[in-house]
Amino acid sequence: MQATLTVLGSGTSMGVPTIGCDCAVCRSLDARDRRTRPSVMISYRDPHDNARHVMIDSTPDFREQALRENITQLDAVLYTHTHADHILGIDDLRPLTYRHKPGKLPLYATTRNCEFLRNMFRYIFDAEYKFGGLPLVELHPIEGPFDLFGARFEPVTVIHGETPILGFRFGSAAYLTDHSEVPAETLEKLRDLDILFLDALRYKPHPTHSTVEQSLKIVDAVKPKRTFFTHICHDLPHEATNAALPADVRLAFDGMKLEFEI
Repeated sequence: MQATLTVLGSGTSMGVPTIGCDCAVCRSLDARDRRTRPSVMISYRDPHDNARHVMIDSTPDFREQALRENITQLDAVLYTHTHADHILGIDDLRPLTYRHKPGKLPLYATTRNCEFLRNMFRYIFDAEYKFGGLPLVELHPIEGPFDLFGARFEPVTVIHGETPILGFRFGSAAYLTDHSEVPAETLEKLRDLDILFLDALRYKPHPTHSTVEQSLKIVDAVKPKRTFFTHICHDLPHEATNAALPADVRLAFDGMKLEFEI
């Protein structure tokens, strides 16, 4: 089944340009150097030929991303973890959730992260909020691989500093972000990929994120056909960095679209 992956955001937690910074990348006129917070959307048609759109993470930039990509439908949101740059767009899901009435837009996360989201956004899930509209969403715990509208999504574990979080494999593609380590058992689940997304924050080491060099070693280990680095900070100019990378490895950029089999 053919699918399209759209890169909604390819930047780090502070985005690029970064507030208050006047470095060359933050001042760049290359549109690919403008990076909103990291998220992707997977689009495909279900067995009944209905269009389906599954997003991974809802960033603080979701509104901007949705307007840029003319998103008018979401059918599910998957969460890698609960850091602010991956969840704070939940309220901006609101207009897209109304089309699910009388149902609700499903949000998928680990059991622990479902509880975090419930507490973080109590006005949505628990409180009797009477001062405006609420996103119509419901939490679903991830307990293993699961099917969404005819496509299989497999959670895989990566390490973000000292914290295990999720990446996802779906068909011939996989999306990993915010990792400083990819365990051996996860590497085995990343074989025979057409597309692999990896965290590659910068060249300089970081305690909770992968570097370009570290992610290139992962590429060598699992040998996907195409690799795209994401969660990129303002240390990496798009064009110059691509020129230094292997031909089958590129920096992702906001608005990038990729075709693959799901």
